[in-house]
Amino acid sequence: MIKNRVNSHMSHPWHGIETGVDSPYNVNAFIEMTPADSVKYEIDKVTGFIKVDRPQKFSNIVPALYGFIPKTYAAEKVAEYCQERTGRSDIEGDQDPIDICVLTERNINQGNIVVPALPIGGFRMIDGGEADDKIIAILKGDEVFGHWSNIEDCPDSLVNRLKHYFLTYKQMPDESGSKKTEITHVYGREEAFEVIKRSTEDYKNHYIVED
Repeated sequence: MIKNRVNSHMSHPWHGIETGVDSPYNVNAFIEMTPADSVKYEIDKVTGFIKVDRPQKFSNIVPALYGFIPKTYAAEKVAEYCQERTGRSDIEGDQDPIDICVLTERNINQGNIVVPALPIGGFRMIDGGEADDKIIAILKGDEVFGHWSNIEDCPDSLVNRLKHYFLTYKQMPDESGSKKTEITHVYGREEAFEVIKRSTEDYKNHYIVED
């Protein structure tokens, strides 16, 4: 009897999936959360499984598919770029993979999936002195949003909705002295490409992935 060879181990979403065959212009996005989720999910960095981080504190929901770009890491080069663009010298990388929001008109209600995405811009977000960029992308082949090539093509209402989510989803009304979260710039796709390139370099400088 001939047995088929199988891989009994699932690839780690962060370390085992490629950034994209044509990165940074076309990337893979691993989706942790969808607009249908009322709980904040995120990857467990050690095991690669999706875990519950916390319930959403308010009724606000993530306005798009939300996750990260595999084999990226926000460290020295990402922080250096943030410092260059803001004129500040007190920024560090947040030591996480680069976050990405993927816009689509399709109703995708399941996370823990990989989607092909075309970056069109991003938010230069600083969370407690750490660079925490949010790349904005379009689902590749999307029938409605597929013609958007730069964040300037997005309606202001959509951009403001995304900004509002990221600036408020961690806040509680009675919290004082919490880390300051700010979005210093909304940038276009060329800067998004640079952030992705630098985060890929940071990943290679900090991680060795064995086959």
